[in-house]
This record gives sequence, C-alpha cells and structure tokens, in this order.
Amino acid sequence: MDIYQHFRKEEEPFIDQVFSWKEQVERTYVARLTDFLDPREQQIVQMLVSESKDELQLADSGGSPNSERKRMIIAPYYEEITSDHYQITLLEADYHEKFVTLTHRDVMGAFLSLGVKREKLGDIFVSDGIVQIFVASEISNFVSMNLTSIKHAKIHLKEVDIEKALLPKSNWVESSKTVSSLRLDTVLKEIYRMSRKDAQTAIEKQLVKVNHKIVHDNKFPLEEGDLLSLRGKGRSKLVRIEGQTKKEKYRIITAILQ
Repeated sequence: MDIYQHFRKEEEPFIDQVFSWKEQVERTYVARLTDFLDPREQQIVQMLVSESKDELQLADSGGSPNSERKRMIIAPYYEEITSDHYQITLLEADYHEKFVTLTHRDVMGAFLSLGVKREKLGDIFVSDGIVQIFVASEISNFVSMNLTSIKHAKIHLKEVDIEKALLPKSNWVESSKTVSSLRLDTVLKEIYRMSRKDAQTAIEKQLVKVNHKIVHDNKFPLEEGDLLSLRGKGRSKLVRIEGQTKKEKYRIITAILQ
C-alpha cells in the first residue's frame, strides 16, 4: 500500500525524513532527537512510528506541559528517556513595556533575522515586560549572545530554569459542525461564523495559515489535526472528522482557542 496516499503531496519530503530517522534507530539502536515540530508534524511522526511500537518508543517535550511545538525522540523500546535528552533551553529577557510593545511576531522576526532555522525555536511567550523563548540547547549560547534587540527594545537574554516557563494553559473550546466539504474556505466559514465570500477573501489576502504556513488556495483540503489561524480572529483546529451523513456531508469536531 502506498503510504503517501494518506498524506498531502507537500508532506512527502517530511515523511521521507521520518522514515530515515526510524530506519536509523532500528539499524543502530541509537535514539534520534528531532528539532521542534509543529502539531501536524508531530502527528505524522506518531502515525509512522506507531507501527513499530514493539521495537521503538516515541516521546516528546516542548519544555513545558503547555508547549505546542515539541522535540520528539525516537528510541529503542528499552531506553530510559529523561528530560535532559530533549536538549531544550529556556531563555528569558525583560523589556520596558511602558516604552515599547512587543508581540509574538516581533520576537519570531528577530530570531529568524539571526539566520537560524525556525525548527530550532520552540514556543514563545511575550507578556508583562517579559520575553521567554524555548530554543534547542545547541544554539542557546549563539542566540543569547546575538539576539540583543527586538523591535526598538534592547534585551539581554539569559538562561533560566525550565520550570519557570510562563506559557499559559491553552483553553480550546470544542464544537460539533456539519460541513458540505473539507475545503479550507468551507471549514473556515463555519469555525469563524463568516460568509464564504469573506473566508475566500481572507485566504486570498494571505491572512490564513494552516499548520503555521500561509495557504492561498480556497479549495485546500483540510485533514484531522490541522491547526488553523486567521489573522485578527485567533486560532482554531480541526480536531476530528467523524464521518459523513446520508447526504454526504461531513460531521466534524472543531475547536477554537479562547
């Protein structure tokens, strides 16, 4: 059976990468640590590695129980995995919120301007004059030495105990819906209670992301586990596809972040 038929075309390179990790662990009996993965990537790893659950184990951590982006470990079933194996460092800095307003996007932009891959960055917290970022430990010194300003704010990042993470607990509110198709514009319309035309306009204006990537196609087919965001309206996800009705409509469970 062709495994790729269960995934999107653009996900094939990542699927090949996961198979490479899996084969390497099975051949060498040495655990493999990934970079930070988004929820969809985590789901793909779980699907592909679960078939070898008698030989391999899979574990994940983003540094905090509330983390969304996580590093994953594929390891032989007998290996003991501890928090140190994830190699995650929490960096923190203060800024004068009275003089400058910082957002998640500002911190992300400053980080990427260093020339570091997005995959080396975990979750970001910005609030009340504090910036916290989870980073892969192998680049933490580089980031703390070179990320000295965000927007107009001068900062000094320092490593803090990972237990001091301030990430808020996510409050996802689920609801059941029936949609005519799993097209992006159709599901977006139902989740955010907007017209189909407004949903299509938002997509065309590049205001919509699926799994952290801007999607331009109104007909983009959504799948179970997809994370959506609509600029100015917040984040949501397609939690579960429960099947079709007699009229061939889809029963789905969605959730929106409050």
